[in-house]
Formats: sequence, structure tokens, C-alpha cells
Amino acid sequence: MEKKKQEELILEAKNFFDASKKDMAQSVRHEEGVVPLNFQQISEYSPSLAESITENPEETIALMETALEESSLVKKARIRFIEIPKTCHIKIREIRSKNLDQLIWIEGIVRQASDVRPQVVNAKFECPNCGATLSVLQIDKKFREPSRCTCGWKSNFRLISKEMVDTQRLVIEESPDALEGGEQPRRINVFLKEDLVEPKMEERTTPGSKVKIYGVLKEVPVPLQTGSISTRFDIAVEANNVIPLEETFENLDVSEEEAEQILELAANPNVFKRMTESIAPSIYGFDLIKEAVLLQMLGGVKKVKSDGGSTRGDIHILLVGDPGVAKSVMLKFASGIAPKGRYVSGKAASAAGMTAAVVKDEFLKGWALEAGAMVLSNKGMVAIDEIEKMNEQDRSSMHEAMEQQSVTVSKANIHATLRAETTVLAAGNPKLGRFDPYTPITQQIDISPALLSRFDVIFVIKDLPNKSQDEAIASHVLAEHKQEVIRDVVDPKLIRKYISYARRKFKPKLTDEAIEEIKNFYVRLRNQSVNSDAAIKPIPITARQLEGIIRLSEAHAKLRLSKEVKRDDARKAIELLKISLTQVGYDEETKTFDIDKMTTGITSAKRNKILTLRETLSHLESKLGKLIPLEELQKELEGKMSPVELEDAISQLSKSGDIFRPKKGYIQKM
Repeated sequence: MEKKKQEELILEAKNFFDASKKDMAQSVRHEEGVVPLNFQQISEYSPSLAESITENPEETIALMETALEESSLVKKARIRFIEIPKTCHIKIREIRSKNLDQLIWIEGIVRQASDVRPQVVNAKFECPNCGATLSVLQIDKKFREPSRCTCGWKSNFRLISKEMVDTQRLVIEESPDALEGGEQPRRINVFLKEDLVEPKMEERTTPGSKVKIYGVLKEVPVPLQTGSISTRFDIAVEANNVIPLEETFENLDVSEEEAEQILELAANPNVFKRMTESIAPSIYGFDLIKEAVLLQMLGGVKKVKSDGGSTRGDIHILLVGDPGVAKSVMLKFASGIAPKGRYVSGKAASAAGMTAAVVKDEFLKGWALEAGAMVLSNKGMVAIDEIEKMNEQDRSSMHEAMEQQSVTVSKANIHATLRAETTVLAAGNPKLGRFDPYTPITQQIDISPALLSRFDVIFVIKDLPNKSQDEAIASHVLAEHKQEVIRDVVDPKLIRKYISYARRKFKPKLTDEAIEEIKNFYVRLRNQSVNSDAAIKPIPITARQLEGIIRLSEAHAKLRLSKEVKRDDARKAIELLKISLTQVGYDEETKTFDIDKMTTGITSAKRNKILTLRETLSHLESKLGKLIPLEELQKELEGKMSPVELEDAISQLSKSGDIFRPKKGYIQKM
């Protein structure tokens, strides 16, 4: 830039700063030397200055900073734009060489964040011959010394001081919602310096956060192995400002008009029914599941316990059903409504992709953390489809994220704990692809008991022919395809705002009547009358389900925009849980609920039979020796077990390796 033009610009900038001195003094006082500027104000005051910023951003910003220092407002000024024109907005995939050295604005999700490290920007040297001080700006990656002094001295200058700034590298990836079709999200490196890496700022640029970045696009030379520079260059953005975008339910902006609409909707006595019908309206029926999904989005209240631990407020739901009952449609809808909603599919998800991976950082030569789906949707929702097709090892990585709400990575030299306050909505098919009506449901769900017990509510969807229902489904689906159907549903955008409003403003507390209702249900179920005098009584539900009821009732109170959990909320939660237990944990034999059936697949009645068999075997062994004839066993157990039950118990024991059959008609203990 010519000298004359530079002086003109400095003068323009000085005048601009003098004119807006009042506003500036306030903003400068808050942060050390950082001056937030609105591009709109500059362009209104001086179009030539604005034009120069867009065409030649680096030099112009440097000149403006000089002008600021000269006008004695700030000592070491840093200009940060809080708004730049829409014309600078560009998608990461559309960046080309013509954008180099221009001011651009990109949006995306932080995938990786390196450590903050110092970098030299300026170094001062002393000439050993004449004592002159020489200053060298460090622009490249290689540390530069002065080539020669005015007195003719050429080598070995003494380094007096060097000026360092903090730098950090982020990898920004396009948000999934901005993609069309089967595109792969593109990435770009972003370099942050100085005040942008302050601890306060760094909290907002953790992997998973959505950000808006204003900066200048620069080329980065790629060194070859020979030491020379390749003709191909990499690109990176040197950030001028990083603006976090609100992403969680709690941070969505709700305008006054929308707040009025929300309150109007909440005043409607059957708001629950209306909201339920608006969840995936293209699916017929499934009212209970839709209710549960709606409550899941609202979530319970996270609490800190008396001993410092915390209980989760997130509700996890599992849908297991025959193929073709629109489970995936439900998941897609839910992950679309929830902010930070992610949809992942079984076979295509690995443990690293679900939780977090440690990758090699080629820029700063170290290891960097890359967040997976559970971490990226912290305070959001993950919809996992075909959960039974995931590898067992990959599934086990989710245990911690679902209950402790964190992901711990110990790989290479990184030991990190990442926050993962994520709600999980999972769907899967039974083992054989379809439900077999004669086998207990739990034996058909191919998920480990430990993971199963982490779901608050489990729904089993069987696809059974039923004339009236089939007619209703057919007309519903056909009406959708006709594309003329107008349903009286709440707009998804309003649902989203409603949930956000409810989550932000209301943290309902349990009232005594609700506590009484839940307590009675829990105690009654735990001590249900069991006809048998068996040694092991069935355990209907555990304290984990009790917490599930509390979370569901809190979510129902939030839906009513209430600060208290009333008896009706508790009843609704109990009803949902009962249905889930009836489908999964009901033991036909004893006509009772039995949680063991759900978690281990063996009911307590069956376990009692196995115990009886074991005791009888020990008794006969002491009488008859090692080989025990089957006839003797049947005689001994006559009246206690039917032949079918006996055969079942024997096969269960031989499966677990406690007994074996040395020859036909005989049994021997191991």
C-alpha cells in the first residue's frame, strides 16, 4: 500500500475513533486493550475505510491499531470485529484461491483443539561489533536472525529479547445441518492468537461447540522431505474473532412474541396431548412412545447429592421392535428437533466415533483429542439406530457416558475426562430380526444387561396384524403420500422453543404428594405378594428405576411449566414405567414383575428351580457317588418340578459348565 494511502487511512481511522470515543471507552475498559468494532458503524462513517478492510484486511487492521494507539485510547490495541458484512460469509467447501488474504466468515463445529503454546513474533538482537540493536519480525515457521548489520557484521548476533504470543490451532468442520445429500463435511484449520486463547475464551472453543469465525484466509507452505517447499499450499484461517453460537436447549433465544405463544400453548389443558401428537406426526399411533420421547427432550433435573456426587437428569429410552415399525423415523425426528442432536447408526459407529479418539496432531507434533458423537452432543441428544449391530466393545464404551455423564480417554499420553451430558434414544431389532412369540423378550434383545439397565424406559414394539389398526395405519400413510394432508400439530420450531423455555426457566421440585405416590408404588412393587415360599423372591424394580420415575415426573412438570412436581406428574411417569416393565420384566409364571428377567434373562422363579436342582444333585452325589442316573434325579424331584422344567434347568446348568453328561442317562457334577 502506498504511503499516501496509508496516511489517509490512519487519519480516517483516527477521526472514526474520536467520533465514537464514548462507546469505545466502555468496551475497552472491560478487556485489556481489546476493542470490539461493528463493521456497520465503520461503513456508515467511512466507506473508503470499510472497503479497504474487506480488500486488504491485514494491513488495514494493523493501520487501524496504530491509529488507536496514537489517539491514546489504548496502549496495545487489538481490534476484534463483532460483525462483518454478509458478503464475507462463505462455506468451508467453497473456499478457493481467490479468497486468499481476504476477510472471510465461516461457521462450523470445533472437531479438534490443540494445546495453547507460545510462539515468537518479534526478536531483538545485538550486534557484537557495534552494539546496535536490530529487531526481526518472525513471520515464517523458521526462526530468523538478522542477515547483516549496518556496520557490515554478518553472523552470530546475540539474542537480547523475544516477544511471544499464545497460539492455538482448531479444526473446524461444517455443521451437519448445512450439508446437502451425501456430502462429506469439509474441514479447515484455524489459528487463534493472543486474547482469543484466554482461559475464558478457551471454554467456548472445546470440541463439540458450534462457532462463527471471522478471519483472514492465509496459505501455509507445505515443506517437502528434501527441505524445500512444495508447489501445493495448505490453507488456514488466521482468526480475528471467534463468536460462540448458542447450541443447547438452554441457550436458544426466545423472543417475547414466542414466549407469549408458549404460555398460550401451556395454558391449554390438553397441552400434553397436543405436543405428543406433534412429535413425528407422519407416524400413526405410538402415543406412549411419543410421550416418552417428548419427556426425554425436556429431561429431569440434574442434582448434586449431599456427598458431592451428582445424579443425571437425562432420560434414556430404548425402542426394540420388529422391522418396519418406523423406529428410525422417530429417531430422525427427535435428533432433528433437539439442538446438538446427532444421529448415528449401529454398524457404522465405533467406540472412538461414539466417545472420543486420540489422533496425531501433524501441526504441533503431539497428540490431540477428537470428540465423538456423545461428546459433540453434550447437553443435547444422540439417536443410535440399530444398537444391537454395534460391536460389544464399542457398546461398552457408552456405559460411562450414559450413567456418569463423562467420557474418560486414556490413550497415548493423554488422560482426559470430557463432559458428555447426553440423552440417548436408541433403537434396535430383536436377535432373529423379528420377535419370536414363544421366547422371553429379554432373550431376544442382544444387548448386555449392564447397558439395558441404564435405559429408564424400554419399549417393545411388536408388529402384529390387527384389522382396525392396519386400516388406520394404511389410511394415515396413504394420506401422507397424497401430500394434501393438513394436521393440527404444533410447529416443530415452536416445540423446540417451548422445550428450551421450559428447560431454562423451570427446575421443578418434588412435592410431598408426589413423593408419597412414587414411594407407595416403589414399596408396593418391591414387596408384591409372591405365592411361592422360594428362597429368592423376584426383584421387581431397583433404585435405578425409581430414579427414572423421578426424572420422568420432573419432565412432565416442566411440560406444564410448573415449578412443582404434583401427584398427576408422578402418576404419568409411573404409568410409562409400568408399561415398559410389563413388556419386558413381567414373569408369567409367578404373575409378578421381575427386574431380573430384564437384566439377566433368567427370572427368579427359574433361578429357584436351578438352585433346587443343584441341592438335589449334591444330596444324591453323597448317596450314590459321582455318577448320578437321570431316573433317580427325576424320582427325587417328582412333584417339585415338571419334566420340561427339569430338562430346562439341566440345560441351563450344563451351559454354565456346572454339570456334564459322561454317558447317556447319567449326569455328573464338575
